[in-house]
Amino acid sequence: MEENKEKESEELLETSTENPPEPDLPGQDEDEDEEEELIDVDDINDVNDIDDIEEINEKLADQIPDLVAARDFQKVKELLRELEPADIAIVLEDIPADLMPVLFRLLPKELAAECFTEMSADEQEMLIKSFSDNELKFILDELYIDDTVDIIEEMPANVVKRILANCDSLSRSQINQILKYPKDSAGSIMTVEYVRLEKNMSVADAFTRIRRTGTEKETIYTCYVTESDKTLVGVVSAMDLMLNDTDKLISEIMDTNVICVTTDEDKEAVAATMSKYDFLAIPVVDADNRLVGIVTVDDAIDVIQDEATEDITKMAAITPNDKPYFKVGVFSTWLARIPWLLLLMLSATFTGAIISHYEESLSKVIILTSFIPMLMDTAGNAGGQASVTIIRAISLGEVEPRDFLRVLWKEFRVSFLCGVTLAAVGFGKAVLFDGASVIVALTVCLTLATTVVVAKAVGCCMPLLIKRLGFDPAVVASPFITTIVDAISLIVYFAIATAVIPQLA
Repeated sequence: MEENKEKESEELLETSTENPPEPDLPGQDEDEDEEEELIDVDDINDVNDIDDIEEINEKLADQIPDLVAARDFQKVKELLRELEPADIAIVLEDIPADLMPVLFRLLPKELAAECFTEMSADEQEMLIKSFSDNELKFILDELYIDDTVDIIEEMPANVVKRILANCDSLSRSQINQILKYPKDSAGSIMTVEYVRLEKNMSVADAFTRIRRTGTEKETIYTCYVTESDKTLVGVVSAMDLMLNDTDKLISEIMDTNVICVTTDEDKEAVAATMSKYDFLAIPVVDADNRLVGIVTVDDAIDVIQDEATEDITKMAAITPNDKPYFKVGVFSTWLARIPWLLLLMLSATFTGAIISHYEESLSKVIILTSFIPMLMDTAGNAGGQASVTIIRAISLGEVEPRDFLRVLWKEFRVSFLCGVTLAAVGFGKAVLFDGASVIVALTVCLTLATTVVVAKAVGCCMPLLIKRLGFDPAVVASPFITTIVDAISLIVYFAIATAVIPQLA
């Protein structure tokens, strides 16, 4: 089998590279230095530090194409086999695209399948198109169902059709079952490959079942006890099984206080539950409490990462995108950013309108103009601090919309202290460094104190209001808060100036 793979790799290499590799130039001490830096198996095995691993990956990405050109496939296989699947995926993505199918065929089937799940959707699609039906079937047979579903969701229709055509009937049925659930639900990220036990089994029977079916399951550390109709009645861990006598019944050692989620529960809530209880997996049940699948910790981590990325992009007024930075084209990046920039630019016209309205007042006391940027920036920063803090607290479940008054009271006290501090420093700055009169400096410091209080109130209240309305609070983060607070700070500034400065009365 390995010889056939190597022959296929050589044939593909010949068709994918039109020109033979150029002979090495005579030489030189530089080539000898490069030879000394070549990576071998011992170098990989001796590395544990993450930074060193990344350096190894970079060097391999440069070294492997030369080995392939020299037809040293055995060396390539030895090097790749020593890497973790995630590192192999990184190396393969950094080499020329036409060599990727060659190298992928050199991997053992199980390692190839694990590596395949770590690759980006673009590389997966390219490999699927290069696979024969038999090769695709081998890969699909080694994948867990939830990983197959994740791949299908990223593929175009023609690739999905080919994937389903090469799945067996049971896998197709399970895939279709998962795909029918809403995109952001627990059902969409669960796997149906788990160990199911019955309460009248003995510990010995349980071990027998685990040995017989465990290799096909995503996890065997937690087993789920059900009735004959799959009604969930308990859980038992591998430790429980190992620490009890083999003749004990599962019903005697199982934990009946089972924490589970339903198929339609939001996947972010599922990940939060797993984080709260430090679960490696959590059972997913239907409306009748029948076990239909489990969500494992690797999928929960993916959910947390995706949600954090989505929140960050929304808070920066960018349309979320789940592709890596360099995989997103310039035009797509432009489309993601320009709508929000246009909206913010148009909303900023209110700020300009306010300044125009008070143009006559500004002409009487010109020095007031010099403080506008400082006041607007300070107010925007204060509002941004409050909004980001509350949005993060909401995402962690620390704050709910019902805590509105508690949050407002706390932020009011914080903003008062911040406002007094900034007003005192601002007064000294205006008098000592900007040459402003005492009355102008008083206007600036009163505006600072007032706008900081208002900005923090707006910054903490808007996310809670948006959450109450059922929307994502991240969309009202810094850019929108800043735009709103800028306008408010100008209105407050000119109102105070008109009331305090005699020339403007």
